[in-house]
Amino acid sequence: MSTSTQVAGWLHLALAPGLGPAALTRLLASFDSVTEICNQSASTLMEGGLSAATANAIIDPDVRRLAMAERWLTHDAHHLICWNHVDYPPLLKDAAQSPFALFVVGNPVLLSLPQIAIVGSRSATANGVETASLFARHLSNSGFTVTSGLALGIDSAAHRACVEQSKPTVAVCGTGLDRVYPAKNATLAAAIEQCGALVSEFPPGVEPHKDHFPRRNRIISGLSLGTLVVEAGIHSGALITAGYAAEQGREVFAIPGSIHSPQSKGCHRLIKQGAKMVEAAADIIEELAPQAIARLRETQSGGEELRREPNKPADSAITAGYEKLLAAMGWDPVSVDGLVKRCGLTAAEVSSMLLILELEGQIESLSGGRYQRKGTKQQ
Repeated sequence: MSTSTQVAGWLHLALAPGLGPAALTRLLASFDSVTEICNQSASTLMEGGLSAATANAIIDPDVRRLAMAERWLTHDAHHLICWNHVDYPPLLKDAAQSPFALFVVGNPVLLSLPQIAIVGSRSATANGVETASLFARHLSNSGFTVTSGLALGIDSAAHRACVEQSKPTVAVCGTGLDRVYPAKNATLAAAIEQCGALVSEFPPGVEPHKDHFPRRNRIISGLSLGTLVVEAGIHSGALITAGYAAEQGREVFAIPGSIHSPQSKGCHRLIKQGAKMVEAAADIIEELAPQAIARLRETQSGGEELRREPNKPADSAITAGYEKLLAAMGWDPVSVDGLVKRCGLTAAEVSSMLLILELEGQIESLSGGRYQRKGTKQQ
């Protein structure tokens, strides 16, 4: 990604301490672009409500940190996704206090696909790790992208279950993405980069700090349609994520455990407060799949995901497109490339349609990037 003038302007803003979405919104209402904001004097920016430290950091950024971020962005797999970027996830933008810029390693498109957050204790029990793995596998095989925080315990189990089957997973980090925290998850982070995405609001060079992780948690919940808490002590950070999810109007799910286990007390508290108790991944899919499908269909009908004929209603075109795709699939495993050749659609169109069919339970994804219709093979 080239560091154009506009990208450089966003970097100036991202490196400025104390600049939040509300302040940026006010600035953008007064000035036409981030470039123009950066060209203002410190006194003008302070008149717009910024502190002296923030205003000075925008117009005169730390040269070393700016150069570090610019070097980081020269890598093909490294991205800066700004508020006005096409890849900025719309669900996160709807959340209060959403970050105005995201640093991403991997595939930024995943951030706009239906996600479910799986979080829990860093000191997870063996049963908790197994449960998180089972739920992550089931949910990822049903069309959801699993999102978590790369922490030890439940987070790691959820991420690992996805990468082991080459399914996408999103890890939201509390450091700059040139750092891996905790360090023992370096191998896992590298695997996530290959099949998913690592995300942070913190620029390269930022070290872990206790204040960063609650900020990370609001992004985890903000990206997701719902948050599942697998295990959590009464003071667990997973409860912070669940709290953000509730504030953002998202679903909160919790798995009950033994009344004698300290790692179950946080989940039991959430259930008492109104979180949905779940015993199987199907409970979550039943709740969230309709929301995910509705959002994806809205994207299709509003864009050019399906090429409809003139004067033909969008819903009719979409239905016909899915029937054509299912007919082209037959009953044997087939790849996206194979379907592109059979249907004459683009890979993006086919992938989007397959995701909806997977969420609807009509098809299943197999190893090697192949898909197959569910049900008994026709004779």
